[in-house]
Amino acid sequence: MGIDGLIILESTGRPIIQSGFRCASAAYPMLHIDAFNNAASRCSTPGDIDPVLYVPSYNPADSLSACCHVGRGGMRFLCPISGDVDPLFAFAFLQTFIDILHEYFGTVSASTLKENFDVVYQLLEETLDSGGHPLTTSPNALRDIVLPPSLLTKLLNVAGANLTSTLNSGAGFGSTGGPFASPIPWRKANLRYASNEIYFDMVEELKATVNKHGTTLSSNVWGKIETNARLSGTPDLLLTFTNSHVLTDCAFHPCVRLQRWTRDKSLSFIPPDGRFVLMDYRFNPSSSPAARAGANQVAAVAKDNVHVPFTLKASIELEEHGGTFDLILTSRLSTHAMQSFLLEIHLGEGAGGIKCTAIRGSGGGFGQGSGVGAAGVTGGWGFEPKRKVIQWEIPVVPPSSTWSLRGSFTSPSTPRPSHAFQIRFEIPSHTHSALKVEQLKVTGETYKPYKGVRGRSVGNIEWRW
Repeated sequence: MGIDGLIILESTGRPIIQSGFRCASAAYPMLHIDAFNNAASRCSTPGDIDPVLYVPSYNPADSLSACCHVGRGGMRFLCPISGDVDPLFAFAFLQTFIDILHEYFGTVSASTLKENFDVVYQLLEETLDSGGHPLTTSPNALRDIVLPPSLLTKLLNVAGANLTSTLNSGAGFGSTGGPFASPIPWRKANLRYASNEIYFDMVEELKATVNKHGTTLSSNVWGKIETNARLSGTPDLLLTFTNSHVLTDCAFHPCVRLQRWTRDKSLSFIPPDGRFVLMDYRFNPSSSPAARAGANQVAAVAKDNVHVPFTLKASIELEEHGGTFDLILTSRLSTHAMQSFLLEIHLGEGAGGIKCTAIRGSGGGFGQGSGVGAAGVTGGWGFEPKRKVIQWEIPVVPPSSTWSLRGSFTSPSTPRPSHAFQIRFEIPSHTHSALKVEQLKVTGETYKPYKGVRGRSVGNIEWRW
C-alpha cells in the first residue's frame, strides 16, 4: 500500500493544489481537509496540532485513515494515508517533495505555487505514481522531465509551443538523447563547467537538556555533509576522514557505495550535479580519543554527553502578582565566538509590565522597558505580547565573555512561567565532532577541482531552572 495523495492548503485552510486520489470516495480528500481545519481551530498555535490526525471514514466499510501534515511557508502540506502505512513514510515523502519545490522555485509560498501551478502538478505526476509510491524524486532527473519555471518557458507556452513535450521526446538532443539518457539516475550526461569546484559544508546540531545545576541530562549531536558540486564529465570521488570512527547511525545519498564505507569508512561516489546532502550522521562521543583514553568508566552516561558551550546561572523569584529574574551567561569557548544567541523565557498567561536590563558583564540594575524591547551593541531583549515570551538576543558572544539579563514582570494572578529556557545559537567554523577531511581523490577525469571544506554548529538547548 502507498500514499493516498497530497493536498496543499493556504493559510486560511483552503486547498490550492490537490493531487489525484486513488480512493473511490470523492469525499475522501475533503474529510482530511475538514479534520485538519477542525484541529487547527481547537489549538492556539499551529505547533500545538498533532502531526498525525485520525480521520473517521465516510463509509463504515472503508478502512481507517490518518492525515499526516507539515507546515512550510505559511501553508500546510497534507498527506492522507490509509491501511497499514507507516506515517514516517508519508513524512519522508512530504519532506522530499518540499525540497524539490525549493529546488525549482527557491521560495515556497502560496503565491509562488499559484503562479506555477502547472509545474507543481507536473511534479506531482512524476514524483508519485498511481499506486501511491514515490517515483522520480531526484532533482537532476526531474529537470530533464519538468522544466523549471522561467520567463522563456512561460512565453513559449503562451505562444503555443509545448517545450516540455519536445524535450521529453528527446528531439533536439542528438546523440545525448532526452530524459533518462544518463546511465546514472542522479547525474546528467555531458556536463561541462569552465571552473570545476566542489564544496563540503559539515553542519552539526546539538540538542541537549540541562538541569538547574548545570548538569547535562541528555545530549545528541546530529550532523550532515551538505555538498555543492560543479564538476564536468563523470568524476569518481573518494573522500576520506581523519576521525571517521566518531560517526554512527549514518545515512547516505544513493550515490555513495556502501561496501566501501563498511570496509574502511571512506566515501566513494559519483556526485550529483549541484547541491545535495552527501550523508547524515550522529556524533558518538564515546568513540573519541579523549573518551577512549579515560580509565574511569563509572561516569559512562556523562562520557556520552556533549558539553554545552556555555554556562547559565538563573535566579528567579516568584511573588503573588509577578516576579523577578536574574540570568548570567558565560561562554565556555576559548577560541570561537557564538553568534545569533537567542534565549526565550515563557512567562505564562497574563504576564506584562516587563522591565529589563541586558548588559555585558555580571553587574547592573533594573532598567525601564515598554514591552517592545531595547537593543544595542551589548545585545538586546524583546517581549512578544501574544506568546508572553521574553527574548534575549546577543548577536555575537566572544570567547569567555559574560552577559547578564535582569528584569521583573507583573501578573494579574499567581504567575506560572515555564520552568525551562529555550536557547538557540550558532558557532561558525566549529564542529562538535571535530570531523576533518583527510583527502579527496578524483578519478575518471583529468582536471583537478578546487575543493572547499568548512564546518558550522548550531545549538538547541532546554535549560531548566
